[in-house]
Order: sequence, then C-alpha cells, then structure tokens
Amino acid sequence: MDSVGAYEAKTHLPRLLDRVARGECLTITRHGRPVARLVPVASDRERAQEAMARIVERRSQLKRAPLAELLQSIHEGHRY
Repeated sequence: MDSVGAYEAKTHLPRLLDRVARGECLTITRHGRPVARLVPVASDRERAQEAMARIVERRSQLKRAPLAELLQSIHEGHRY
C-alpha cells in the first residue's frame, strides 16, 4: 500500500482518486504518521459476501453447545 503526504493528497486528489478507482489502496500521512486510507468502494454484493465469509469463519471457531444447554441458558433467570 502506497502512502502520500496530506499536502500531496490535497494537491493531486483527482489523480489519487483515479488510482483508487483502479483498485489501489493509499494511506494518507501527516508528518509521516498514517491518518487516513483511500480504498475502493466495494459493491453491495461484495460487502455482503465478505460479511457472510466473516460469519462462517466465526461460526466455525465457536464451540457448539448441546441443545439442552442452549435452552437452559435461554431460560436462566426466568420465573415460572
């Protein structure tokens, strides 16, 4: 990921936006420290697919509890 200074970003914003539109990611720095990123906007479909992939990954990491244990935890604290 390339980085550009804030002054250069301000001065050459249209050129930088063209680069980002082609798929590049840029970091904007101020006094050598990263302060922002310019990244391409993902389509709604891409964002949904990425979210689903994160959900599937997280789900695979979770320990599956038996149904009886799940029901017990749902009803804990309820008075009958």
